[in-house]
Parts: sequence; structure tokens; C-alpha cells
Amino acid sequence: MKELSYLNKYLYKYKTQLFLGILITIVSRIFSLFAPRLINNSLTIVEAYITEQTILIQEVKEELAINIVLIIVTSLISGFLTFLTRQTIINVSRYIEFDLKNEIFLHYQNLSMDFYKNNRTGDLMTRVSEDVSKVRMYFGPALMYSITTTSLFIIVIASMINIAPQLALYTLIPLPILSIIIYKLSKAVNFRTTIIQETLADLSSFTQESFSGISVIKSYNIESKIQNDFNLLALKSRDKNLDLARVQSWFFPLMILMIGLSNLLVIFIGGNQYISGEIEIGVLAEFILYVFMLTWPVATVGWVTSIIQQAEASQKRINVFLNKIPKIKDGEIKRKITSGKIEFRMVDYIYKETNIQALKNISFLINPGETIGLIGNTGSGKSTILDLICRLYDSSKGKIFIDSHDVKNYSLNTLRASIGYVTQNPFLFSDTILENIKFGNFNAKNSDVERVAKQASVHEDIERFQNGYQTILGERGITLSGGQKQRISIARALIKNPQILLFDDCLSSVDADTEEKIQKNIKSLALNKTTIIVSNNVSSIIDADKILVIENGEITQIGTHKELMKLNGYYKSLFKKQNTRKF
Repeated sequence: MKELSYLNKYLYKYKTQLFLGILITIVSRIFSLFAPRLINNSLTIVEAYITEQTILIQEVKEELAINIVLIIVTSLISGFLTFLTRQTIINVSRYIEFDLKNEIFLHYQNLSMDFYKNNRTGDLMTRVSEDVSKVRMYFGPALMYSITTTSLFIIVIASMINIAPQLALYTLIPLPILSIIIYKLSKAVNFRTTIIQETLADLSSFTQESFSGISVIKSYNIESKIQNDFNLLALKSRDKNLDLARVQSWFFPLMILMIGLSNLLVIFIGGNQYISGEIEIGVLAEFILYVFMLTWPVATVGWVTSIIQQAEASQKRINVFLNKIPKIKDGEIKRKITSGKIEFRMVDYIYKETNIQALKNISFLINPGETIGLIGNTGSGKSTILDLICRLYDSSKGKIFIDSHDVKNYSLNTLRASIGYVTQNPFLFSDTILENIKFGNFNAKNSDVERVAKQASVHEDIERFQNGYQTILGERGITLSGGQKQRISIARALIKNPQILLFDDCLSSVDADTEEKIQKNIKSLALNKTTIIVSNNVSSIIDADKILVIENGEITQIGTHKELMKLNGYYKSLFKKQNTRKF
């Protein structure tokens, strides 16, 4: 259970509720012992009346009546206390489930982009849902029944030894055998559970990717192939679950077998002792009731063991991610970025997954309020420059400064709050258009939302929707066109009113007239803001204060449009090919 030791902090957090639950459990088990003892007394009185006839029938009736009332009362008390046990321990398991899910989700958000490139979405979802649910069972039913079983065993066995030590010894003979069997089976359960959770992650990832790419599946007419692939994964999952079920199916029969052996020993050994006069008939009956009382707790030992082993396997998978240390470290500077001055000094960046060098010896200076254009072939490293400014990644070599401070010294919240970043592939959430724009500023007024929507030239499109700004978008904004998604993303960046604006080829899906309107609006809004525009079209950056030409991760040309047109090279050649604007 070493993996589950990570969760001891939660046991400590809820120690008061758990201690109360344990106390109530012990008291309820004590009250459950009254019934066998009272039945023992009742049978002893009846036996004395029949054999010795020293007691009046009226006394027997009165004693039996009192015993019946006491049995009912103690059983009701025991039942009520059992109810309270569930209300304490089971509730704690739900609190811990809530805390653990939040811890995992928060940790996910703190991990770097490299983590998400190397792990599938379906696997991440499985760990925060399925795996956490199995861990909750450890804190809930497993913990509750473990306490119940342990306390009942101690109390019952102590009572049995106190009443008839020799008979108690014979009755408990099957228990060591049971312990060995449980140990062997639990190891098999742990191993198989780990495999099942990994298979479930594969199935979830495949399903998630299939639904996300359903348009590709339909357009390429590969539904049958995807169905076959899914069927293979489902069959693998079924076989692994059946393999686990075969092992688990041994638990209950073996438990019942051991209990049956205990009953046989009680009847045989106890019967002989009764015949020889060593014990009374009431003691024999009490022992049989004790064995029956142990039947359900002993039967749950296998189930609880299985739960613990599954929780151990799931927590091991969770710990793999929780033990990952975020590569992007938070800085200490929390002062708001005011000027927006950006400087790259001899910056390199190498993608660790592929060992490809995206940037080589990049150096440039952007003065406050300047608009810079980045242009180059696909894969030249333009987007990587923007990612480094936002610290989605850290440079492999060299330094980046904003307002004359190393970007690594800034608090991530401070840094990113000062940047409005429109990515190349805009992501919209399954929410209203209004809320999607407000992701840039949750405190923004509806009038502000409309204002930035007009600046992004998307207001009229939104108004044409039946529900306007309250229109619910499909997953990833699938109900919108590519141009509409880009313009809503621009509005989301503008509503932040940041000091630095980063636009990563975010006008590629709009027509020329709309592009020109947006550019004019951005130009007027960016008078006092540092702006970087990445584009493959010269028309998008032609009016920039400075243009950087990036080729194979290096800056090969730098200057204004007029200056670059005087030089032979990539920029002049691209301009002639596109012929977007003549001078």
C-alpha cells in the first residue's frame, strides 16, 4: 500500500470525522454482541426449566420477555449507530474524492506544454475520473468495512475465548488459511487491475480522438475501419476484465467455505462438549451466532482486499503524474508590465521530443508600442517565438527580457495577464459566445464584449445568430466557420486590454475586406501596445514598424517593408508571388 501512503495527508485532514466514525463503529459492534449473549441466557433458562424444573414457568416467561425486548432495543441501537458510521466515513470519502480531483486538475494546469504533447487526453481524463473513483472506494467502503470487520473480530473473538477457550480455538482454525489465500489472490488482483486501467485509458483516448475527428472519419469514409479498431480495443478490455473477474470470483466461495468449516467445527466440537457436560446448550447456540456474525465481515475481506488493490493500482497511475515537476517555474516579480519592451538575446530552442532545433541564435529588440511582423515558411519557428514570450516553453539557451527583466523572473500570472495571445488554431469552449469572449476578462461588461466584437469585425455575424451572444457553441466551436472562430479569439484577446498583443497567423481564414478592417482596428488599438503579428501573408504585416524574416529558425532579414523590398531575398520574392499590394 505504499502508493496509497500519498493520501495520508487527507486522512489527517479529516481525522476528527474518521475518529468519530471509528468510535461509533466500535460502539455499534459492542451493541451487536448483546443478542447472542441474551439468546444464550434464554436457552440456558429454558434448559434449566426442562431438565431441573427448579424455575417457575412464570419466571421463565418474564425472563424471555425481558430478553426479547433487550434484543430488539440493542439491535435498533446497533443499526442506528451503523447508519451514523456510514454518514461519517462514507461522507469523508466523498470529501477526499473532491479534494483529490481538484489537486490533480490543478497540477495538470501547472504542468508544461511538453507534458500534454507526450500524454493523450483520454488517459488524462481516465486518471482524474476512473482512477480517482477507485481510490474513493478505498476511503469509503474499504475503510468502513475494514474498521467494522477489525472491531467485530476483536470483540467477538475476545468474547468467544472468555466463554469457552477450547471451542474458540477450534472455531478460529480456518482463519490463518484464509489469510494466506487472500494474500495470494490480492497480488493477482493488483496486477490485473493495473492492466485494466491502462486498457481503459487506451479505449478512452481512442474514443475521444474519434469523436473529435468525426468530420475526417466521415469525409474519408473510414467508419468501418474505426469501428473495427474500436472493436479490437473493446475486446481487449473485455478479456482483461474477465481475467480479473476470474480471480475475484474465488474470493466469496472461499470465504463461505472457511465459514462453513468453522460452523462444522462448532457443531462437532461444541456438540461433544455439551454431551460431556463441559458447556451449556446456550453457549453452543451463542457460538453458532458468533460464526454467523463473522460470515459477512469475513466475506467482505475479499471484496475489501480487491478494492484496496484496485485503489493501489489506480493511485500508482495518479502518482506518476502528481510526481511530475512543472518545468516552467514561477517567478517572484508581480509588478504589472507597463511598457512592453521585449528583447531576445542569443535565444535557442530545441524541441526535446524530436530534438529539432526550432530557433538558432535569435536576437532582436522591440521597443514599447512598436508593431513587429514575423514572416517565414511553415515550421520556421515564428510561433515558437510567441510561445517563449508567454513562457509556454522556456528557451534552451539565451535570455528573453520584458521591461528589462528576465521573463523567467516574472510571476506566471503577472506575465500572462499582460499578454493577449491569439493562437494559430483558436480554441473555443462549449459555452456561449459571450462567455467565450469573457474568458479574456471575466469582469467585463456586456457592452465591452460588443465593443471588442465590433473591433474584431464579428459583431454582425453574432447578431445574425438566433440567440445572438447567448448562442451555445459546439465542442471546440465546431458550429462556427474558421473565420468566425478566429475573430472571436481576437475579441477575446482585445477585451483583456493587455500591454502586449500576439497574433499568430490569426487572419488566415477571413476574406481580404474583413482582414483589412480588422487590421485598421488593431492598428488604432495598438498605438501604445507592443504588438507582434505572425503571418504567411505580406499584406498582414506590410505596415509593421519592423519586419523579421525567419528561415530555418534564424533571422535572415530585418527591416521595414520598403527596406526589405530593396534587398533580394525571401521577403521580396514572397511579395512578388503574392502581389497583394502595389506601390
